[in-house]
Amino acid sequence: METLHIVIQFLIPLGILNVWLFRPSLKTPYRGRNATSLKEEFAAYGLPCWAFYVIGGLKFAAAAMLLIGFILPSLILPAAGLMTGLMLGAVLMHAKVGDPLKRYVPASLMLCMALLLFF
Repeated sequence: METLHIVIQFLIPLGILNVWLFRPSLKTPYRGRNATSLKEEFAAYGLPCWAFYVIGGLKFAAAAMLLIGFILPSLILPAAGLMTGLMLGAVLMHAKVGDPLKRYVPASLMLCMALLLFF
């Protein structure tokens, strides 16, 4: 189980950095309500503009804490808890706009991984 935790502790930040740094402006089949960018996705969910920056900052913070957690393990639990909350929010946003289940997959997988680290 420890090996799985180590892999997850690396995969979550990798996924967050991939989406928020390398693909924020790319259209993907997983964006809510057919949005073509991450900012459009937040607007499609009816969230205010500032939410994009706050949630992005929180995701970066949690991702950084998970990576730093390899050196300071006491950061893993709070980072996993924060990521669990953020990913639960993402899943709920997909439900709010009535997205097909396919669009829930990335957020749901991240939620499951964060829950495994948390518990």
